[in-house]
Amino acid sequence: MTGIIIKGIAGFYYVYVVESGIYECKAKGIFRKDKQKPLVGDRVRIEILDEKDREGNLVQILPRKNALIRPAVANVDQAMVIFAADYPKPNFSLLDRFLIMMERQQVSTVVCFNKTDLLGQKEIEELHRHYEPAGYRVLTISVKENRGVEEVKGLLRGRTTVVAGPSGVGKSSLTNAVQQEVCMETGDISRKLNRGKHTTRHSQMIPLGADTWFVDTPGFSSLYVPDMEKEELREYYPEFRAYEGCCRFQGCTHTHEPGCAVKDALDAAVIDRQRYDGYLELYGELKDRRKY
Repeated sequence: MTGIIIKGIAGFYYVYVVESGIYECKAKGIFRKDKQKPLVGDRVRIEILDEKDREGNLVQILPRKNALIRPAVANVDQAMVIFAADYPKPNFSLLDRFLIMMERQQVSTVVCFNKTDLLGQKEIEELHRHYEPAGYRVLTISVKENRGVEEVKGLLRGRTTVVAGPSGVGKSSLTNAVQQEVCMETGDISRKLNRGKHTTRHSQMIPLGADTWFVDTPGFSSLYVPDMEKEELREYYPEFRAYEGCCRFQGCTHTHEPGCAVKDALDAAVIDRQRYDGYLELYGELKDRRKY
């Protein structure tokens, strides 16, 4: 029997099987021996131990499309990172770090700012200007006023989307706003996992409809840029790619070199100043890290 791991906690994996419901499973020792860790989102084979109590064993992890490091989930189609437009004010450095992680893992990412009811139109337009030139889809929504929620639902439809962001930005409110519980299977999952009582301490897949999964993940307050060479960082800023090979010096780091096409684009306001300043900050961090 095959299914999807929708939650893993304390060595137990909750596997959703179409038309059968949720099975509580333990991973067989072969996974530890092979140093293979099951992830939320994994498609797996299970053997049933007790049909009445819905208990079983994981016996095989099927081939993955991808596997993210943080958040630790598998087989996602896209990521959506959610920040508050205000209260708390967005930490753009933290947001950029998440985008770098997704770029490195080749996962398409949507940037979503909630609580835009707290901002004026000019401030909302500024949020778009920071990230749209880099090629990111930017949503400015207000769950409180039910503004932009339908657009979010449209982007989620037919995809498995991992949703991440700091605590306090309205991620749980958005989760509740997009979750319809339109089918019996969804109700079964909610009851099995005691959804009304849980706080998001672990990643969890929530079905929204046919072939549509919303992967809720714990909030984060800090992210470390993955271990990489400082020269590699420029590869994860999409807005720099159009200038590849256009700088005077081969291997230009876009930091201090003369004849830098990226800095020329910055001066022409084609590249966002805030994004570039964040790049310099992270470049310096990686440079200093290599000293120790």
